[in-house]
Amino acid sequence: MTTDAFAGFPEEGLQFLADLGQNNDRDWFNARKQTYTDTIVSPALAFIEALGERLQYISPHIQYDTRTNGAGSLMRIYRDTRFSADKSPYKTWIGIRFWEGGGKASENPGFFFGFDATGGGLHVGMHGFDKAMLAAYRAAVADDELGAELAAALDSVRAAGAYEVRGEHYKRVPRGFDPDHPRVDLLRFNTLYVSSPGIPPAGLASPDLVDAVMDHCQNAAPVQKWLLKVKLSTTA
Repeated sequence: MTTDAFAGFPEEGLQFLADLGQNNDRDWFNARKQTYTDTIVSPALAFIEALGERLQYISPHIQYDTRTNGAGSLMRIYRDTRFSADKSPYKTWIGIRFWEGGGKASENPGFFFGFDATGGGLHVGMHGFDKAMLAAYRAAVADDELGAELAAALDSVRAAGAYEVRGEHYKRVPRGFDPDHPRVDLLRFNTLYVSSPGIPPAGLASPDLVDAVMDHCQNAAPVQKWLLKVKLSTTA
């Protein structure tokens, strides 16, 4: 699919997201769906193509997809309200993902860019481990070689800027692991991802956004590559 060159997310699109937060109902959205398509979806597809091509320099196996049905890189704006007390039908933020590995995009490490009317940011890694990945992650953290590789990757990311390492969940070290392990903090994680410094609305509206996000991707890529190695070990 060929799209226009990415020129930034227009201010009208960011205002649409702000207004959606105050008018989160189907009648309001349907009356302005063309605005959503023109000011959010169209530039998002251009962004996906532009960044997706650039990400091939990090790894030629990173995937991106311009389908708009939720199966591609652009996540659906429609909320799944089946198990939520909040029945608002729409998200007020936009999610875009690039991933590496087989199966569902959400089950693989990758690069996730999200934004709303107030700004955006990049998250690199995984936002949830299934049972097999959690076991593989813990074993890798405890392993002398793989654990040292992760520590080095995180040091590299932190040295590159004000990135936040996230995923700590448990208060105690999992059963079977040394509570005095040198990487005990990482053993308490139930997922692992790195978040970039925030990108303000003016940055979202700029055609230079692709360059800025690509810089963050390169800085945080060591974590994505480490997680991919661990993920592949679960399917070997």
